[in-house]
Amino acid sequence: MTGQLTIPGDTRVAVSTDSSRITYLGHATTMIEMDGNRILTDPLLRQRTVHLRRAMRLESRRRYQTPDIVLISHMHLDHLDLPSLRQLPPAVRVFGPTGSGQVLRRAGLMNVVELQAGQAHSVGNLVIEATPANHDGGRPPFGPTGEAIGFLVHGSSSIYFAGDTDLFDEMSSLAPELDVALLPVWGWGPSLGEGHLDPDRAATALSRMNPKLAVPIHWGTLCPIGLKWTRPEFLTRPPLEFVRAANLEAPDVEVRVVKPGGALEFERSTI
Repeated sequence: MTGQLTIPGDTRVAVSTDSSRITYLGHATTMIEMDGNRILTDPLLRQRTVHLRRAMRLESRRRYQTPDIVLISHMHLDHLDLPSLRQLPPAVRVFGPTGSGQVLRRAGLMNVVELQAGQAHSVGNLVIEATPANHDGGRPPFGPTGEAIGFLVHGSSSIYFAGDTDLFDEMSSLAPELDVALLPVWGWGPSLGEGHLDPDRAATALSRMNPKLAVPIHWGTLCPIGLKWTRPEFLTRPPLEFVRAANLEAPDVEVRVVKPGGALEFERSTI
């Protein structure tokens, strides 16, 4: 049902011919299984980074440590996490933004491709295309500098992974037939800084892109130590607000909310 709030463990909707699966591991980390490939986005596979802790444990990490492709949207510490990347096979194909190669190789990853927005690279039966993003992409605190990007994964379905971004002009022309949009709707604290989508702006993004299916990400996972207990609402409220806003801004888009650790199985409509 269009716009209906569903928080599944596993569920199925009509979107692609071969069965495909998206697992939301939390924050900006997802595992996309499509056309025989396992694509891991912005892997954060541990319980803590800097001053942030996971609100719940990440189970079965070993299942996600052997992807075929890794996508890195930018170099912030909660998106390019060196200890998590060191858990991956050194030969895995990694795509990151321009300037990220030296950091990624410090994690022992040797098969790194740097992309600028608008560039694309074929990997077997998939095409990985870098998209613009409206977000600071440098590596704190002392560099290197680099842009933030998102990704379009083209195969039997087309999937957009936004990484971290605010609205940008090119959203309306990203992909003429977009199956799935993985859109950030929050961050890791009770407030947002510049360069992020909140639930209302994420709904505006939907109205510009018009995907068949939208899944909110970048919520419900990380929080500063102590805030889980004193201000827990920011861990659960953003996707609910996103669904309400999407009903108004993009009523024709199917929205599914997947809890961190949950999965969504989808098939392309045969209509």
